[in-house]
Amino acid sequence: MSRNPHAKKERQVRLLEKLKDAPFMTDEEIAEFLDVSIPTVRLDRLELGIPELRQRIRDVASQNQGKVRSLKGEEIIGELIELQLGESGISVLDTTEDMVFTRSRIVRGHYIYAMAESLAIAVIDADVALVGVANIKYKRPVQSGDRLVAKATVRENREGGRHVVWVFINCRQVEMFRGKFILAAIGADAAQGNG
Repeated sequence: MSRNPHAKKERQVRLLEKLKDAPFMTDEEIAEFLDVSIPTVRLDRLELGIPELRQRIRDVASQNQGKVRSLKGEEIIGELIELQLGESGISVLDTTEDMVFTRSRIVRGHYIYAMAESLAIAVIDADVALVGVANIKYKRPVQSGDRLVAKATVRENREGGRHVVWVFINCRQVEMFRGKFILAAIGADAAQGNG
C-alpha cells in the first residue's frame, strides 16, 4: 500500500503553521488537530527538526529570563515564555507529585501563589519590586500533572512606583486562580514613577 507524499507534506505545513500560532501544544493536542496518531506527530516533528514541548518551552524561557530586572531567572516559578517589561508576561508550570498534599492529591496553594507572585514581580520594569497587597482567589483545585499557564498584565502604573498587576492562571483554558497584586517598585526608574 503506497502512501500519498503530498498529504504528508500538507500535514507538515499545517503542523508548522499551527505551532507558529500555538507553540506550546502537546503532541496529543497536535494529533487531535491534524487527526493523526501521536507517533505520526512525533515522526513529523523529528523530520522537521521541531523539538519536543519541554525543549520548546525551555528554549523560549531562556530567551526571556535575561529581560527580567527584578528577579533572577531561577526565582521565577515556572518557565517564563513571554515578557514585555512594564506590560505583560506569560509563564508555564507543569505540576508534579511532589507538589501535592498526600491525602487529597491536590497541588498545594503556595506553588500556585508563588507562580502568580513571581510573574507579577517579573513584569515590573524596576530593579526591585515587592508585593504590598495581594487579593487572590483559588477557583478550582489543581491536580498533579496539570499544566498551568499564568498570564500577567500590568493594569495601572501609579505615582511613586506603585503598579497594579492582574494574574490569571488557567489549565486547559479553565481559570484555576486569579490575583490582583499591588506592587511597589524600588530603584532608579521607580523614583520617576515609570517603575
